Amino acid sequence: MQISMTVNGNEVTSEIEPRVLLVHYIREVLGLTGTHWGCDTSNCGTCVVLIDGQPVKSCTVLAAMAAGHDIRTVEGLASGATLDPVQQGFMEEHGLQCGFCTPGMMLTARALLDKNPHPDEGEIRQAISGQICRCTGYATIVRSVQWAAAHPAAATGGEGADEVLDGTDTVVEDVAAETDNAEVKA
Repeated sequence: MQISMTVNGNEVTSEIEPRVLLVHYIREVLGLTGTHWGCDTSNCGTCVVLIDGQPVKSCTVLAAMAAGHDIRTVEGLASGATLDPVQQGFMEEHGLQCGFCTPGMMLTARALLDKNPHPDEGEIRQAISGQICRCTGYATIVRSVQWAAAHPAAATGGEGADEVLDGTDTVVEDVAAETDNAEVKA
């Protein structure tokens, strides 16, 4: 079957088998390996992507179900060479160790900050509660999101937050290459 969707601002059309999961479509067909695949049971949350701005575990969605929707992966967070404040916050506050859960955590944090630019610690912990990090104990992840909330335009050198968040005009391959170089691989 043929599907079309927007991924990180780019329209993509592919011929796929109807049973292909979105996580496999993103990784294997589109080559965007920042979306990780972890537990096979939808418990870990490493595969989170944004579908129409909402965090969704991509291992629970058929690619065909995502047709016609806007998908954002971790490769779509940066605007060219400019990091999203969430990415910058994870660097500033050491919000990752092995990095395996990081892409999903970042996308969940971005969705939270898009809805609530000033969440308290409890709201941050609630937002990331569907994701497992086996390394950090979550304290540095919470601090990373708090940093991003306090510095919405910090990663842009003074541009508005909307310009940072609207990094979808960058070619997917360029952003993927930058993200692969900057991210710890697990």
